Amino acid sequence: MTSADLARDPLPLLGRTALVTGVSRRRGIGYAISRRLAAYGASVFLHHYRPHDLDQPWGGDDLDAVRAGVAEQLVPEARIAEAGLDLAEASAPQQLIDAVAAEFGHLDILVCNHARSGGDGELGELDAAMLDGHWAVNTRSSILLAQAFAAQHDGRPGGRIVFMTSGQQQGPMPGEVAYAAAKGALAEITLTLSDQLADTGITTNTVNPGPVDTGYLDEPTWRTIRPMFPYGRYGEPDDPARLIAWLTTDEARWITGQVLNTEGGFARWRPRA
Repeated sequence: MTSADLARDPLPLLGRTALVTGVSRRRGIGYAISRRLAAYGASVFLHHYRPHDLDQPWGGDDLDAVRAGVAEQLVPEARIAEAGLDLAEASAPQQLIDAVAAEFGHLDILVCNHARSGGDGELGELDAAMLDGHWAVNTRSSILLAQAFAAQHDGRPGGRIVFMTSGQQQGPMPGEVAYAAAKGALAEITLTLSDQLADTGITTNTVNPGPVDTGYLDEPTWRTIRPMFPYGRYGEPDDPARLIAWLTTDEARWITGQVLNTEGGFARWRPRA
């Protein structure tokens, strides 16, 4: 292996196209991922569904500012596009992949960052609508996106799928049974999908971004949980974004079928009454 082989390419995604879902807030992980991919040379297609944010305590962001923040990282050869779709709709995943293909001609990288939050509970508080709602957005849509992505992939180098899970395998998530079940399913399907897609040159991995402050962390909560963090801080959106962006490069071409945790040493414990 020569020195040229060992040197790092400053634009490892140049000429490739990435779709990142759930890019609607500048404090979000999807925004950080998109900026990283753009800085690595990729053209980026942003998916968003602002009505979900408007229903959450943090509210919606300025989508023009979100787009501009990603666009400022683009290299001259790359472009940006976007679409708003409700991935709870069964036809939306295929529509989204078709929109990317129509815009850029091909799609190399799929990052399923979107998620449904809220409308959840513990046992005794759940109903079928809660469970079905989380399944539709957090699981079904990601699998259908992967299916549509694989169908359009032409075998060129660099095919990548990255799912997002939520650390439910690392510790309990009280009050979030529907969310934990739906996100956990993505972790469990990763190895199966990676095996099927290996022959097409597509790697499939899942990332647990760990506890990341995307605007919901308040000071009283931080004081309570601070001892769980050996570095003395909560995760920032760019922490998991660095791992996810690297997984989409050729440096990670030998990594597939993995569930990776990026938690900054987060040590879970829950005192019993």
